[in-house]
Amino acid sequence: MALRIDRRFIQPLQDTSPQQKVDPSVRQGDGTFQSILERHLDKAEGGIKISGHASRRLMERSITLDASDIKALSDAIDKAWEKGARESLVLYKDIAFIASVRNRTLITAVDPRESKDNVFTNIDSAIIVEKPAGPNTGAGNAAE
Repeated sequence: MALRIDRRFIQPLQDTSPQQKVDPSVRQGDGTFQSILERHLDKAEGGIKISGHASRRLMERSITLDASDIKALSDAIDKAWEKGARESLVLYKDIAFIASVRNRTLITAVDPRESKDNVFTNIDSAIIVEKPAGPNTGAGNAAE
């Protein structure tokens, strides 16, 4: 290919810069500036999103999450991220959450009464989260 400058043809220069080596520990596909920025902002804010579907499920099942619950779920998602998980089943206080680790989003929630004989598909990991210590345990069923 030639470039035209003042009616003369100039051949484009070849790239002589040294090739950058790619660190194999860096995961491909998640390295866009936008995704990195969103991930850091989410972590700084405490960090997980609750999808509209999960929000409706939590309300329908009278499940409430307090700050310590959100922190515990966020920490679990961080651990899953470090292990390379993408979609996880998170078991927390008798509640099964399906989470998109990549997007730091709770996709849905299933309480124990409805989880009998359920099959969870399209997940690549499972996380069992310890209940936080203390009298106020948060995530629970308001009907209890």
